[in-house]
Amino acid sequence: MHENQRMTRRNVLRLVALGAVAASTSGLLAACRVGQATPTPSEGAPIASPAPGTPPTGPAKTTIVVGLQAEPVTLDPHQVTDYNTGRAVDPMFERLVRFKDESTELEPGLAEKWDVSSDGLTYRFSLRSGITFHDGTPFDADAVVFSILRQIDPNHPYHDTGEFAYAEFTFGKVQSVKAVDPQTVEIVLKEPYAPFLSNVAIHAASIVSPAAVQKYGRDFSKNPVGTGPFRFVEWKPGVEVILERNPNWWGGQPQVERLIFRPIIEDRARLTEFEAGSIDFIVNIPPDDLPRLKQSPNVTVLEQPGMHVWYIVFNCRREPFNKKEVRQAVNYAINKEAIVNELLKGTGVLAKGPLPPVVWGYTDAVPDYRYDPAKAKELLAQAGYPNGFKVTFWVPESGSGMQQPKAMGAAIQADLRAVGIEAEIQTFEWGTYLDKVLGNPDELPEMFEMSWIGDNGDPDNFLFILLSGDAWPPNGFNMGYYKNEQVDELLRQAQRLNDRAKREQLYQQALKLLVEDAPWAWIDHETQIVAMKKFIQGFKLHPTGVFRFQNVTLASS
Repeated sequence: MHENQRMTRRNVLRLVALGAVAASTSGLLAACRVGQATPTPSEGAPIASPAPGTPPTGPAKTTIVVGLQAEPVTLDPHQVTDYNTGRAVDPMFERLVRFKDESTELEPGLAEKWDVSSDGLTYRFSLRSGITFHDGTPFDADAVVFSILRQIDPNHPYHDTGEFAYAEFTFGKVQSVKAVDPQTVEIVLKEPYAPFLSNVAIHAASIVSPAAVQKYGRDFSKNPVGTGPFRFVEWKPGVEVILERNPNWWGGQPQVERLIFRPIIEDRARLTEFEAGSIDFIVNIPPDDLPRLKQSPNVTVLEQPGMHVWYIVFNCRREPFNKKEVRQAVNYAINKEAIVNELLKGTGVLAKGPLPPVVWGYTDAVPDYRYDPAKAKELLAQAGYPNGFKVTFWVPESGSGMQQPKAMGAAIQADLRAVGIEAEIQTFEWGTYLDKVLGNPDELPEMFEMSWIGDNGDPDNFLFILLSGDAWPPNGFNMGYYKNEQVDELLRQAQRLNDRAKREQLYQQALKLLVEDAPWAWIDHETQIVAMKKFIQGFKLHPTGVFRFQNVTLASS
């Protein structure tokens, strides 16, 4: 059993929460309240921003106002664990390698090229020259070493400046990292690790300004400094995060002059502000309103299959969910098709397991838990519960990636009651919810809701980090404490191989075992949907869910 180390709400990684149930949902408190940010001194006084609710004026807009579903919890990329925070942080930071537009294929980022040794252990990155951080300090190999060791070396002088939930996943296989010269970095792994380059492209591998971390310490989370196409101006907690374009960005100055991210918790309220003109770009659109928005001549709606899964976590260490038959019974008892078609209005696709169909390694050649209440009752009787049982069921009030948690929870509760399972729902605001599900494992209920959005397009980013016995908190996000030695060994083997075809075979074997074991009740894979005003042109959705505005053009409004 892993060390019982309390994880804070920031340790939620891309476990992102979801929109409230239309207008009836209560307001979501931020996962972490922080003080007002101060602009980087070298940038001068903050640029005055429009008051919340006031659209930019002029014949052609230069600002994009984005309506987020929740308050960012930090602006330090090494501490990002949720969807909304990542969207506000990503424009300010870059990695050595990056994902191509609309893809999880890799291309050069801050490193213009790299070489990998034949044994798969040594990675040598050649850095771009002439790049500076937003505070004017140089980007070089020492900054890369600093950004990695800050997270993984407990003796690093700035290790105590944050809580790095992704450090083990991203850099856990790193044996050493050093600056060969100012433009060359060498990273040596302890053992071959196939997903490593993909991991180097995610938020936790962002390169931060050492000078800024040294200056601000833990307050770097409120004073972020990177090399990205946009730089920090101001954070007004509960109101907005303001960024401005970086005129010195090596990729070329963006046309968008300013990005403003505003947290608007309720989906209906966010849509109302969008249609009133006070915001230009929104996420988590109420499903009933999508057809109308698609018909609007002033709105562009983009959709893309998501690297997402919404699921019920079973506490596998507690009765009754320590029995496979009970876990299978719950999967048969839930009318998942009705949830997807009637509640979510087709804004997701039915899940047959933990891996989304858009991620390679997926297979639907797995046990099929079609809605079958009679089968559920039969399995409950086999497990010794012919009259059902009572459990506690935790549900968040909202949160990105959680779609409609209260409505979905109520539907699931009704389905379970029909087979004799009484699930007592307890609801919490998102910040409290994350603290509780990642807190003391002995205090977890029998079942609770969760979602996950993939970081890098690799099956390892779903199956290992969420379901491996090696990924119990704090080493990962296997929050149901599920363990299957056969599955664990397949996932370990897949990490050590560079042959994608062989890795795919291993993941498909693991998927069949996992679905048979049913450590979760998986419901759906959400479709990524955004709506934007027509003046925003050239925007492309990305599978990881981040928003890339650096190549967007703005037409006259």
